[in-house]
Amino acid sequence: MAKYISNKNETVPLFKNPVLEYFSHIHPATPVIVYTPVIIITGYFGFGRINIPQFALAFLGGILLWTITEYTIHRWAFHYDPKSDLGRHIHFLVHGIHHAYPRDATRLVMPLLVSVPLAVAFYFLFDYIFGVYHLTIFSGFVLGYVSYDSIHYATHHFTMKGRIGNFLRVYHLRHHYEDDKTAYGVSNPLWDYIFRTIPKYLKSDDKIRDIAKTEKVTL
Repeated sequence: MAKYISNKNETVPLFKNPVLEYFSHIHPATPVIVYTPVIIITGYFGFGRINIPQFALAFLGGILLWTITEYTIHRWAFHYDPKSDLGRHIHFLVHGIHHAYPRDATRLVMPLLVSVPLAVAFYFLFDYIFGVYHLTIFSGFVLGYVSYDSIHYATHHFTMKGRIGNFLRVYHLRHHYEDDKTAYGVSNPLWDYIFRTIPKYLKSDDKIRDIAKTEKVTL
């Protein structure tokens, strides 16, 4: 994948169609506003169908299910290697634009035109697979997604002080600026460890250095 074109908070048009172009941009708070009621409602009705231990396990299972979904989509969908011109064009629209303009604040979380159809598809898939547990699992899954989107935005625009926050920020920014073949997890590195795609610096004693020209990253 090509290195970034601009490290500034700027945007470029993707579509000639003004409607598509409008909906390709999104405020970073939108997923929180749209999906928090979904999390609460599905969690509430899911809780009424099962006992407390089952609810806790199903909810945590939904969060865990999101983490593997996040890793899978980022690694094998967002970072696939297209061979045709059409494939490269589609890839740029889907994820390449983010690596080209990594600090574009209007394209750091998933647009509703993409996330809503996916949410509906996952809802019915979970209903088919998990039966009585599907509402609770879906609630945890959506919480995982919203957390992912929020963390992703924060890694590009917030300082994220503290051990965990700074780790996640450095972890993701090095994916952008140093090695996009590793660190596919954004909200957490769990599946990178399992699938052995953690970056080299975590396998050594190298110090974290400044990896973004406009921001200082420190431990």
